[in-house]
Amino acid sequence: MPITLAEASVGRADKVTQEVIDTLRRGSQFIDELPFDDAVSPGVGGSTMTYGYLQLQTPSTAAGREINSEYTANEAKKVKKTVDLKIFGGASEVDRVIQEATTNEIAFQLEQKTLATRNHFQNCCINGSKTNKSVDFDGLTTLLKGTSTEYNAGSDKTVVDLSTSALVTSNYQLMLDMLDEFIGGIDGKPTFFLGNSKLIAKLKSVARRAGYLTRSEDAFGKTAQGYDNIIFYDMGSFYNGSATVPCVPIYETGASSSKVTGLTDLYAVQLGLDAFHGVSLSGSSIVKTYMPDLTAPGAVKKAEVEMVAAVALKNTTKCGVFRNIKVS
Repeated sequence: MPITLAEASVGRADKVTQEVIDTLRRGSQFIDELPFDDAVSPGVGGSTMTYGYLQLQTPSTAAGREINSEYTANEAKKVKKTVDLKIFGGASEVDRVIQEATTNEIAFQLEQKTLATRNHFQNCCINGSKTNKSVDFDGLTTLLKGTSTEYNAGSDKTVVDLSTSALVTSNYQLMLDMLDEFIGGIDGKPTFFLGNSKLIAKLKSVARRAGYLTRSEDAFGKTAQGYDNIIFYDMGSFYNGSATVPCVPIYETGASSSKVTGLTDLYAVQLGLDAFHGVSLSGSSIVKTYMPDLTAPGAVKKAEVEMVAAVALKNTTKCGVFRNIKVS
């Protein structure tokens, strides 16, 4: 049965975990609305952390036939897929003297670790590749590569230049035409447009110039803007250990003599158990906290935030990626 973070926190006796879930929900409309299929039982010693599903790759077709003739047989194509749940989060250590001397250093560190966990999850949802990094799950870049909904891909395709205000004004109609074509190739209406802060700002400007900027509210009453009621969502940034980089990267393409810089991608995702969704352990709260006992011996106290989750794409035609949009 699918659950959301809001449902996962209901009835939990652990108030700290409830606060962490609330922080995740308030900080990410995408995570707040993402349904999780809590169907994975870890087995003995965590030996089974795999979620299996059938992914629809090519839908079935229908056609007319003449009298006394047969239909040409064709079948929907599906493939068996598996995704391994991944464990991620982090720990913070605070000296008990610091904890007593400040307002609540452990609570501060826990909040920051929660935000880092959110950023890690959102980065994996886009860039994750279990081939490149075994502790990550496959994200949309991997799941959509080479599919029919990978739109405008390749160095020979149209680069839509929205890098300046003047270029947004001159190119917004082209952008909207291509955006409509992109959406038209997706089965059903997407829930979110996912991008980085630069792209989302440009798309809001495009929609505003055309008079198609729509507004709605999230679960906490905050305004969410979109196009045709498809919500624009900034996936934010994450700290990779040396620098803060956007979860939806900005890249360059082409040889040195014809290099194009400042390119990025737009992801359209439809949420649902038949489309794009999260996966979690059966009966879990998705997110857990481990708090220290301040009355126990030991000068340094450790607090941890942990998620056990992954994502699955049941139908590749229900999500897509629009490549080669120039934002800088």
